[in-house]
Amino acid sequence: MLRRLLPRDPSVAGLLALLLLTDARRDTRTTPEGRLLLLEEQDRMRWDRAAIAEGVSLVREALGARPPSRYALQAAIAAVHAEAPSWQETDWREVLALYDVLVELWPSPVVALNRAVAVGFALGPAAGLAALDALSGEPQLAGYGYLPAARADLLRRLGRKREAHLAYTEALLLTDNTVERAFLENRLHMVVEDG
Repeated sequence: MLRRLLPRDPSVAGLLALLLLTDARRDTRTTPEGRLLLLEEQDRMRWDRAAIAEGVSLVREALGARPPSRYALQAAIAAVHAEAPSWQETDWREVLALYDVLVELWPSPVVALNRAVAVGFALGPAAGLAALDALSGEPQLAGYGYLPAARADLLRRLGRKREAHLAYTEALLLTDNTVERAFLENRLHMVVEDG
């Protein structure tokens, strides 16, 4: 409806692109039993290609505005993921570059957290962990379960199992969502079994 009312507004185009690109993966986010599937585990063949094509087209339009809106940048990040043929072929350096622009345009602790995760994939888990640890004193992230969850994943990838165990435990304490709790509990058990 907003797009019909404001057909030339790049922020509206960016928001619609973000919604389309996010929704294109809806059916692949969980298993039929309700288990959470990470982006790397999702069946890309089941993603809605028509929604992705429309979203990517809108991203191109939305990025034409200067400065680009936060929605356009978020949609551009989603488009990089949507267009990657596989998880392994994701252009993490492009994702990181987009987050660098987004964090300048919209300086938010949550954006900085997402950027730190991208650092971990683009430059390695040690660099990602350093970026996350720089956010540890951020008051707005105190009690935010995704910070220790992201930290736990990076620690796990670095082979620092004891610290990963503590971070997963902290994330569990801060998470009420049953699907996310089950995912974190599974990761916690994996770290214990590997340790």
